[in-house]
Amino acid sequence: MSERRPHPSDLSDGQWSWIEPVITAWKDRHRSVSGHQGAYAMREIVNGSLYQGRTGCQWGYLPHYLPPKSATYYYFAAWRDDGTDRVIHELLRCQVRERAHRLEDPTLVVLDTQSVHVAAGVPASTTGRDPAKKVPGRKWGLAVDVLGLVIAVIVLAAITHDNAAGIALLDQVAGHTGGTVEKALADQGFKNQVIAHGAGLGIGVEIVVRNPQESGFVPQPKRWRVEQTYGILILHRRLVRDYEHRPASSASRVYWAMTHVMARRLTGANTPTWRDPQEVTA
Repeated sequence: MSERRPHPSDLSDGQWSWIEPVITAWKDRHRSVSGHQGAYAMREIVNGSLYQGRTGCQWGYLPHYLPPKSATYYYFAAWRDDGTDRVIHELLRCQVRERAHRLEDPTLVVLDTQSVHVAAGVPASTTGRDPAKKVPGRKWGLAVDVLGLVIAVIVLAAITHDNAAGIALLDQVAGHTGGTVEKALADQGFKNQVIAHGAGLGIGVEIVVRNPQESGFVPQPKRWRVEQTYGILILHRRLVRDYEHRPASSASRVYWAMTHVMARRLTGANTPTWRDPQEVTA
């Protein structure tokens, strides 16, 4: 069989070198009783998951030359459940911050939520209707640093108030950063409950009030970073609509999408857009 042509979503040698040590260590801890190492290369397993995230296809529609659904989903679910996806994400996040001459963990984060539609078949018990944005589906919450890198992700029913989302985000931020975060910027959807909860965690929450004299979309200083991150994530078509039955899978999709983005940043590669197909070389 001839060597397959790479997809734009495939990891280059340099990008794989950032992820491979974590995957290899995971495989060493999860050896089969028979000693069999599996029929598929781990790099192709990751490429299959990234291909699906970037194109939005169903598991069963993965190209025949990539590992099949049974193998790709097995590892996606295993890494989601034991936190390996987050370990890889955090490793790359710290490297990107170091390259920007910043400490591993930030002192300031930006909070925001976005309500997205869900696909048919997503359990109704995990969805709802956002009364403010009139969107039936799920609510994603992000906490990002001033570079736009994801610090925390939560996925809730869209009916959930931003207060509950903000509180959950602050808890994750405090747990993931070891108490380095001193300040969080949020929009007017977050209320006093979030401010009070942040104070209890040692995080000062500032509600950024929109200038009533301004009309249309006007980027707010520092807060625009979270809007930029949402825009980057939407380049991954699997995130345009929430297809996942489990909210944990939706959060894992965000971590893998950002891992893909950061791997490209670390190797100086541009992220191709939908409209500009590019040839990819290893």
